[in-house]
Amino acid sequence: MELEVRHLRVLCAIADAGSLHKAARSLGMSQPSLTTQLRRIENALGAQLFSRERTGCRPTPLGLDVLSRARPLVAQLALLVSETRAAAARVDGARLRIGSTASRALAGWLRRLRKRLPGTDISLHMDVSAGALLRALAAGQLDVAFVHEVEGCPLRVPDGLERRVLVDREPQFISMARDHPAAAAPVVDVADLAEDRWMVDPSVDGEWDGLRRVLGAAGIDPPVLHADYHTAASLIVAGEAVAPCQPTSGPRDDMAIRPLRDDPLAVRLLLYHRPGGCSLHDAAYAELAAAYREAALRTAAYRHWLLRHDSPLLRAA
Repeated sequence: MELEVRHLRVLCAIADAGSLHKAARSLGMSQPSLTTQLRRIENALGAQLFSRERTGCRPTPLGLDVLSRARPLVAQLALLVSETRAAAARVDGARLRIGSTASRALAGWLRRLRKRLPGTDISLHMDVSAGALLRALAAGQLDVAFVHEVEGCPLRVPDGLERRVLVDREPQFISMARDHPAAAAPVVDVADLAEDRWMVDPSVDGEWDGLRRVLGAAGIDPPVLHADYHTAASLIVAGEAVAPCQPTSGPRDDMAIRPLRDDPLAVRLLLYHRPGGCSLHDAAYAELAAAYREAALRTAAYRHWLLRHDSPLLRAA
């Protein structure tokens, strides 16, 4: 097996993610496939590059040396590709490459941008990892990245990126089965869910650390299930789990979504971009703000929360 640039990219992804599970998600492949590929790379080099631990993967001393040489090569190739594509875009027409974590505002944002920027080639790349999107943005693979940052868990932001704050503090609500006893109240105490199994997706940057902090502050230690949020819905409806959710979620006939008392769990919504291209970035931010406001006011529970807190979103509307 000959070592190729794609293999170096795999090594960098594992080192950045800190685990095979997260790296596989960021690369869009299964964990078993990534494990097999890493084993082949290590066999080709004749050395172990990562030590597998219970908490994740850490580069060995030799792995650190390989990574120090691999990163510049990967970065230079990414720069070559992005500059070539940018040059082609200037010839072929305007282009806007959007990266985003999950949000109910996405559909409205794309609709508004297509209306505001006719003739622009607008593409969307989604990822559960805000960190992966920011690295792609820094490498020139994206033009803007809409991400959320879990309170108390700051993102690792590559140098040179500029940021605009969309929402300084968005509360995270809780989703549960429609017939859950706590669903009878308009606001739920974290302590009322001490006997429930909580679901969290550990591949979402900061999600598990943020939830662990909130549960600890409430003095409870409930069972926790690590899974992706697509799987979560069926478990929540069946009464097998509860999970944090965005306040713009819902409504659903088979699920209750309620605010948490005192809003202990929150995120910041941020739009990142590289320097330059001010008019395009201004347009992207303005239409995102309008689309988010539209999604927020469409959801009754979040609209009531905004009214109680005299949110600037209402004044903007």
